[in-house]
Amino acid sequence: MYHPYFRGKQFELITIREMAPLLAEKNFIPVIEPVREALGGLKKTLSAICAAGGRAILIVNPYHGDHQEDGTGITDLLKEGYIGVDNIAAGILLRSDMTVEEVMACYNHHADHHPVLVHAGFTAPKALATELEAAMPGLTNVFVEDHAKLLYRKHFDQSKRILVRDGFKRQRNADYPEMEEFSDLHVTYGDLGMVGFGDFLMVGDAYSESGGPAYAVAIHLTFIDADKDDVMYIYHFVSDTKDTPTDPAGKFAQALAKLIAKLNSGTSHILETQAILEFRELHAKGHFPGLGYIKKLSMKHHIETLADYLG
Repeated sequence: MYHPYFRGKQFELITIREMAPLLAEKNFIPVIEPVREALGGLKKTLSAICAAGGRAILIVNPYHGDHQEDGTGITDLLKEGYIGVDNIAAGILLRSDMTVEEVMACYNHHADHHPVLVHAGFTAPKALATELEAAMPGLTNVFVEDHAKLLYRKHFDQSKRILVRDGFKRQRNADYPEMEEFSDLHVTYGDLGMVGFGDFLMVGDAYSESGGPAYAVAIHLTFIDADKDDVMYIYHFVSDTKDTPTDPAGKFAQALAKLIAKLNSGTSHILETQAILEFRELHAKGHFPGLGYIKKLSMKHHIETLADYLG
């Protein structure tokens, strides 16, 4: 079903922990690419997923962050805590610099952890599919759409296939339009021959270590428009102050006021999720919880919105 793709920074991991019961209930399976050297937050997150009876795909060879040269710490974590645990699968990230031999070596090394292949730039799909022919019916393949078009995906049509689309068009906060289309994949994934779909939430596939000073503050919120074939759109509520890196709290108040006004207009199509209730509380209290916390609320709202739509 739904596979949100998270790069495992602090607030991404907190989002997964706090949403673990809902993710499990809806059979939503997060893909987690660890990017921080310290694995304490990741361990807590995997424990929360397992405690809720949920599942996750853990990338064992990350492309971004502190583990990009060496993922042995993640492999060791799986071997120490998750042998015989079906909840956590090993995700193998297939990039342009990998050979078929390297993919198969990693696949065989993680055979005890139900390996899932995550295609994100790999260039030899035909040869790999031939190598995996016997395993294909039991295999799950996750395709990052920008790197794996239709002809690429056809080589793996005997497997379970999941398509991940980056619906978030990342820009400078000051440059976002008020609203734009996010994705229709939650409606169309079955028509594309997929058993599931995913996205990069409102973070996007472009990776940065830190956001830098915020000249403008933006709150990104998705909604599904029943009047437009259930396509998902995204609002960008941007502060009016955009020319100085100071006073993030004041800028958040400006962006939040726009969000609350839109909600109260009755025309927003935004689902009144738990995250939205928290935005309302922040507005009522005049409180600024920090930019990472705001991102967390946006991600939680997105998951709640899809959970509601998919029943």
